[in-house]
Amino acid sequence: MSPSPRVDLDAVARLIDQLEADLARAKAGATGTDTLRAEVEQLRALLAADAPAQADVHAGLAGLRERMHALSDELVTDAVRSGDYLARIGRLLGL
Repeated sequence: MSPSPRVDLDAVARLIDQLEADLARAKAGATGTDTLRAEVEQLRALLAADAPAQADVHAGLAGLRERMHALSDELVTDAVRSGDYLARIGRLLGL
């Protein structure tokens, strides 16, 4: 098994900040959102360590990617549904 490639910890920290901000806007209790929040928090805690292990950060990112990929169909469906409702409301309001 080859070693995990080095991960830019500063870039991961910025990504986690963005994900936390986006998840803060998501509904609590939504399918998968709470699990995604927990995975983001685990990565945040890992990054707060004095010397986070590259392999652990890599594994955490891989898990987060898998979770987001699994949720992508649901998230896209919700976004399309929301967009559809916004368009209908806009037409009703004459916008």
